[in-house]
Amino acid sequence: MSSEAARLRVKTWICVVVVVLANVFGNFFLKKGLPADLPTPLSYLAVLFHPFVALGAILLILWMMSWMALLSWADLSYVLPATAIGYVLVALVGHFLLAEQIPVKRWAGIVLIVAGVALVSLGTPPRTHKPETGV
Repeated sequence: MSSEAARLRVKTWICVVVVVLANVFGNFFLKKGLPADLPTPLSYLAVLFHPFVALGAILLILWMMSWMALLSWADLSYVLPATAIGYVLVALVGHFLLAEQIPVKRWAGIVLIVAGVALVSLGTPPRTHKPETGV
């Protein structure tokens, strides 16, 4: 593997981690900061200034920007399975940090997601390519 390919592979893995963590914790902070009920549509605008909601929104903006960057140089068939581990982390964060009750059927689904990610991601290395210049 050339040094350019190795550099691109490391960049891809770093971006995958950023995408997953920004998504998981962006959604966590949104859930943590939102009240149980918001009576009017204007309440949704006002709640954006709550620190947890604002942090969640910022992390989700980072998630979208990182997701776009990752998709610009890595195969979609690699990116989606590699970032699907975020679904597992969301369930774990919900259970341990938000005290959500997760039934056995949902845990079984999470195990299936992990198995699917392992089958797709571990079978072949990510194919990344140098971004084309110009849009």
